[in-house]
Amino acid sequence: MLLSHPAGWIATALGAGLSPKAPGTAGSAIALLPWWFLLRGLPLAWYVVALAAGFALGVWACGIAGRRLGVEDHGALVWDEVIGMWVALFAAPAGWPWMIAGFVLFRLFDIGKPWLVGLADRRVKGGVGVMLDDLVAGIFALVVLQFAVLAVRHWQG
Repeated sequence: MLLSHPAGWIATALGAGLSPKAPGTAGSAIALLPWWFLLRGLPLAWYVVALAAGFALGVWACGIAGRRLGVEDHGALVWDEVIGMWVALFAAPAGWPWMIAGFVLFRLFDIGKPWLVGLADRRVKGGVGVMLDDLVAGIFALVVLQFAVLAVRHWQG
């Protein structure tokens, strides 16, 4: 039923959200492929356009998929993790260690749901609600990752 509509394919990140174990982590991991091969080389302005388009697509797809499932933020809906990961890795330096650091930071904020992440998760409903808490988790991960980049550059001289 979920995959009988294009929104289901998008909302589950081409089925990654159907993983029987840790679907959110699977969705976050699958997000690394398009980031590595397509997004990381984009000029920052185009990256922002891709993020905005991806967010809007997620609001639509997760809203429809949630209604079809009868659960607004079903665990299989992981397009929000994809966008959260892409936000976390915005302006990340080249190299897989930074990608892994962004992944870990995003997962920590997404799972732990501190402060604004948890607030967005509890208060905002529908497709926007599905997407918003992971957007905020991605922003938190982005900020911490960028501070780590500055610290490493400072210590390297």
